Amino acid sequence: MILYDPVQGDVLTKHIKFRPQTCFIMTQLGTPIPNEIKNIRRTLEKYLKQKKLKTIDASSDIKGKDFLLKIWEMILSVPVGIAIISKELTPYTLANIFYEIGLLQAYGKETLIIKTKDSYVPSDFVRTEYIEYDRNFKKKINRFLHGLKEQSEYYANASILLEGNPLLSIDYLRRAFLISGNEKYKRDAQIISQANPLDKQTKFGIDSFLKV
Repeated sequence: MILYDPVQGDVLTKHIKFRPQTCFIMTQLGTPIPNEIKNIRRTLEKYLKQKKLKTIDASSDIKGKDFLLKIWEMILSVPVGIAIISKELTPYTLANIFYEIGLLQAYGKETLIIKTKDSYVPSDFVRTEYIEYDRNFKKKINRFLHGLKEQSEYYANASILLEGNPLLSIDYLRRAFLISGNEKYKRDAQIISQANPLDKQTKFGIDSFLKV
């Protein structure tokens, strides 16, 4: 895949540091943070930790560079993104959140929206998986997290069926590795890369993954 810098529009020429088994959380970060958002995030992070999933958000890295570029690189680096929204969030915050969800989906990441009962999901995202924060939250979030494991296994199995398309096979192995952290998937991708002649730009994108 050829990636384009969202700020300059140029082809990406730097390696992305991938973050396997990491969830990118999207919600309000600046103060004052609504108590409901704090409670949801605290609960979510507890269940993510139980599944050995780390968390990052837009404030996790301080790079002194363009903020959008930093967010974009974070999104490329993770396997999954979860948004937390409520009716208390401003339109500006919600716009940023749904933009980031769109980026995650465009790059094939797993996504989920956690919403409070009275919050609104825009029509373009009604097909996106979302769950309400209610008394059944534990059951629903754990079902989603268990589904991530199954999705990783699906990607790994699909890569075997795609031996005739090495680039796609490697991409599926990248997804499986990012979700699970299983080093075997990266080794499998290295074997495919070494066995197939690939153009320079394609090799660059693959090397960025294989150097995790």
